[in-house]
Order: sequence, then structure tokens, then C-alpha cells
Amino acid sequence: MILEQLEPKSVWEYFEALNAVPRASKKEEQVIQFMLDFGARLGLETVQDKVGNVIIRKAATNGMENRKTVVLQAHVDMVHQKNNDTDFDFDTKGISMFIDGDWVKANGTTLGADNGVGVAAIMAILASESIAHPPLEALFTIGEETGMTGAKGLQGNLLKGEILLNLDTEEDTEIDIGCAGGVDVTARRTYIPEKISNEVVFYTLTVKGLHGGHSGMEIHKGLGNANKIINRLLYSLLPLDIRLASIDGGGLRNAIPRESVAVFAADETTDDLVLSVVEQESAAIKQEFTTVDNDLEITLKRREKPSAGVLPVDIQTKLIQTLYAAPNGVYRMSADFDNLVETSNNIARVKVGGGKITVKCLTRSSVESAKVDLANAIKCCFELMDAEVSFSGDYPGWTPNPSSEILNVLKSTYTNLFGDEPHVVACHAGLECGILGSHYPQMDMISFGPTILGAHSPQERVSISSVQKFWRFLLEILKQIPVK
Repeated sequence: MILEQLEPKSVWEYFEALNAVPRASKKEEQVIQFMLDFGARLGLETVQDKVGNVIIRKAATNGMENRKTVVLQAHVDMVHQKNNDTDFDFDTKGISMFIDGDWVKANGTTLGADNGVGVAAIMAILASESIAHPPLEALFTIGEETGMTGAKGLQGNLLKGEILLNLDTEEDTEIDIGCAGGVDVTARRTYIPEKISNEVVFYTLTVKGLHGGHSGMEIHKGLGNANKIINRLLYSLLPLDIRLASIDGGGLRNAIPRESVAVFAADETTDDLVLSVVEQESAAIKQEFTTVDNDLEITLKRREKPSAGVLPVDIQTKLIQTLYAAPNGVYRMSADFDNLVETSNNIARVKVGGGKITVKCLTRSSVESAKVDLANAIKCCFELMDAEVSFSGDYPGWTPNPSSEILNVLKSTYTNLFGDEPHVVACHAGLECGILGSHYPQMDMISFGPTILGAHSPQERVSISSVQKFWRFLLEILKQIPVK
């Protein structure tokens, strides 16, 4: 075991066991069985609902029977991202981890600390014979990273808890009382590929080395978006009459795209000009991102003629212009909370080639009307290039309740333990609390967790000392749960 020397031992033990199980969103069969087997081994009431969520119930410890029932909640799925030079099969392998100072990291892939540490902490509590706690319902949801399908499909009569502790916040000084909602925006159109003469040179243009990260929690950092950067380069080449063959950029909607590759052709007489334009534009872009993405790499290489044809000129021009104009990043800051992003968009995936164009976005906002407004703006933008635009995966935000009883418990507990005031915040990520609250409107909900950086990217890492702090905080909260 890699993490066996770390404290708290039980949390890291279960995290390592969990990370040995492939658990991509929409491919949770193995981890669902893992959780069912775990509950059965403990002899606890364990059920799987109709969509795949797992619920494990545990009676209160002696003297805690009169406290309110608490739902401990975390999601078992994780984002699967890897560097291009990393050979790794997420469907068959567990995550390869290592310790770097105060951090646990993965070898070239996402770590799964989001939300694996929360899952592991709940498992450790369920397995313990010495931790004091009220009646517990552990809710392990699926599909959080791809549309929150587990939370959406949860039935409204399964849980009896009055308080829900969501363990999916990624900064240990924060207590979260609200979050953004989101909607997937997808633009599609087809075209008939055209053949091109032999008096051209084909190139592969590559953008890589970007930080990437969570498209909600890190959208305010001004990180580079590989899809926007490569499109900017292609736009600068339009005066040279290039012919675009393909684009393959980004991945999951909730990850800021780190890499993109485009293939295009240009007249062989313009070779020097093509190289010069890319060199000049690349230098400007790298300078702009020096502070936040100093590992950005932009390369241009000659290549053989691809088997597929190129886009018709008019469609190519409309596509590049539309991608240039489409909103990306922070759209509006909140007027109600300091330093909180209200509305944003992530142009997450661009796939062009073989007669098909697909662009996938994730639009977020803590204000429902603003979410709809930005989604409609993006829809109109892509309709100008004659694309068909659809909305899916819509989920609500979580409206803050500053007078929450459990919030007061967490604030006082945090201050007593750590001698400081916690930051009570709303976040721009999509937490499951908003959806769970629609099923259980009377449930008092709160979210907190250990410090995790670089989620949804191969730079993901979790602080060891922060997990220790989080664990101490969680155990003390369970002792302070109000009476019924």
C-alpha cells in the first residue's frame, strides 16, 4: 500500500481501496458492487436504488439515539482525464498514486480525491466501533460528474434524515451553503467533405500543456482553454486561405480543456507565411498566459495528407468565427457574494471531421434566469453557423440559507476547534445539494471537505494535513448534532 503510513489511517486505507476500483461516470458498475459488498461485510442495512445509488444505514452509538438523523453524502464516480503521454486504461486499472510532501497525487491521471476522500471518510465512520455519532444514512451517489444523474434519480421517500452533510467542497476553510446550477449546451451540424488539390501542404497544429481543471471551481482563474486558443490560431490563418480538415479538442464538459489538435492545409507557396503567423500569434498567447499557464506548448508540424477531406470554405469560416465569438469563461460576477462567479460557460469539447461538427459546452449560474439567458446566447451564436443546438442535463442551483441550524453548528465547531472563523460561501461548482433539496425540501444541508487542487485534471492533488483537519472537524460535528 502506498498510503498506509498516512493519518488518519482508516480514511487513507479506504481511499486507496476505492481508488483500486475503476469508477468513471456512467461506468460505475464495479464501484456500486464495491459499496454493496462493503455494507454487507459490516452487517449494515444496505440498499441500491433504481438508478444505482447505494444507501447504508447505521444506528446511533450509545447516548446519541435522541439526535437528529444525519445523511452523510458523497459521490462515488470520478472524472477520468490523463496526459497524452500517459498510457493508462481507466476501464481496467486502479489509480496509481504517490506522496509528494504534503500532497497525494496520481501518476499522469486524475486522482479521484473528488469525491473519493469524502467517500472514504464515510466508509471509515461506518466501519468504526469507537466513533460517536447519531443515527446515520450514508448516501453514495453515482453520475455526479456527468449530469448528476444519481441525485436526479433519487426517490423522495428513501431517506429519513433531517440533516445532510455533503462532503464535496474542496477548500478546508470553507463551509458551503449554496451552489450554481448548470445546463449542457450542444451544437451539431453536418457537412460534405471536399477533396483538395495536391499543391498543398498539410499541417498538424497542437495546443497542450495547459493547467486545465474544474470548470466551476477554477473558471475564475483565467486559465487557458485549449479550444479557444487553437481556434484563435486558426482564425489568424484565415487570410492565408487555409483549408481545415479536423479539430479534436477537450473532453468532459466539467473540465477546462487542456489539449487540442487541428489538421489543416495551405498552399505550398505560403509555407513560410504559415510558420510566421503561427510563431507570432503563439508568442503573444504564451505571453498572455505566462502567469497562470506557463507550461503552454504550441507546435506546428508538416504531415501527410489525411484520408478525409476538408470543410467547405463557407462552413469553415462560419465555424471559426462562431467559436471565436462564443462566450467562454466568466460571464458575470455575483452581486450578492464577494468574489463569487455568478454565470459562466466552458467550451469543453470541439470535434470536427468526417462530415460532422460537434461543440459541447457547460453553462453554469447561481441565478436560474441568468443561466437560461447565457445558454440562449450560446444557442443563438451557434445557430448563426446553421448548427442545431440542444439543451440537456439541466440541474438547479442550491439557494443559500444563512439561518440554517446545521450552519450554526459547523461555524461554532470550526471556531472552537481551530480558533478561527470559517468562510461561509456559495460556490460556482454544481453540488448535488440543489437536486437533493428538490427531493427533500425540508432537509437542512451543508457542504465542506478537505483541500483539493486541480480537480478534473491530471494535476489533481489532495493535502494530507487538510484531510487530517477535515477528519477532526467531521468527527466533532457528529458529536454536536442537535437533538430531535
